[in-house]
Amino acid sequence: MFRWGVLSTAKIAREQLLPAIVESENGVLSAIASRDEARARALADRFGAPHAFGSYEALLDSDTVDGVYIPLPTSQHVEWTARAAEAGKHVLVEKPLALQADDIAPLMEIRDRRKVLICEAFMVVYHPQWIKVRDLVASGAIGRLRHVQGAFTYYNVDPGNMRNILALGGGALPDIGVYPTVSTRFVTGREPARVQATVERDSTFGTDVYSSIRADFGDFELSFYLSTQMANRQLMVFHGDEGFIEVRSPFNAGLYEHHRIELHNRSHTEASVFRFPGTQQYRLEVEAFARAAAGSGERVFTLEESVLNQKVIDAIFRAGGRDGWETV
Repeated sequence: MFRWGVLSTAKIAREQLLPAIVESENGVLSAIASRDEARARALADRFGAPHAFGSYEALLDSDTVDGVYIPLPTSQHVEWTARAAEAGKHVLVEKPLALQADDIAPLMEIRDRRKVLICEAFMVVYHPQWIKVRDLVASGAIGRLRHVQGAFTYYNVDPGNMRNILALGGGALPDIGVYPTVSTRFVTGREPARVQATVERDSTFGTDVYSSIRADFGDFELSFYLSTQMANRQLMVFHGDEGFIEVRSPFNAGLYEHHRIELHNRSHTEASVFRFPGTQQYRLEVEAFARAAAGSGERVFTLEESVLNQKVIDAIFRAGGRDGWETV
């Protein structure tokens, strides 16, 4: 059994990853660390972890942990990923891993030298609905793919929330812009050559709060919009000359809507619906990570893929400050 440690008591850990680890078939929750040891102990007791630490360093020094999950603020991801990997721990780090693609190269060096697994936590690539979309597109179910459309929005104006704090890596593009890009790249196996974008920032927070993006993949195009100050919405559509696929709750399946994709034919006279009830994408993620850390050789989201995805986000930020296309 893979022994997990978790750095911090962050909300996503409490609500998603800790339950996933506890329910996983090949992992156990061994330890939780917080700068407040009482908080760590309380959460450890809640989820049945035998160890609690009052510092992240103490957890990394412990021989009771094989690997760690890092849900710290984005601005701390690279630092603590490096420190965990140097300590010989496998690392699953919350997205986005970095705020610049160039920041990921040092982690690749540590990974290779210390012989550990480091993965950015994109749970969607383990969800069977996304594997089904990829297979449908590859099989020609919608003919030639011409356009991908996406939207991801929510409403959050809390000044104390890290997503609205620029110094912590807040903003819409780092938080949710990564999802339309990573899912399109996952489905198609393609990379965009250039992007155009409009990026608006909040006058108080300084974070990007709305973006409209166009990405050129050569023979198809991706267009999507994001916002942290609009009504909640998620949608991804893959549109070809023979039909189209709608992913109704693409990123938070079960929260925005059900785990469901729809395949429509060209004339909109036939539709196939694929449902994935009960799927727990975070559990699938931690189980796949634990197997890969044990040497299974199965596919996980690699640092090389993280670099490619972050290059798109970097280019969008650059494009937001100018007219015309920006090379990825």
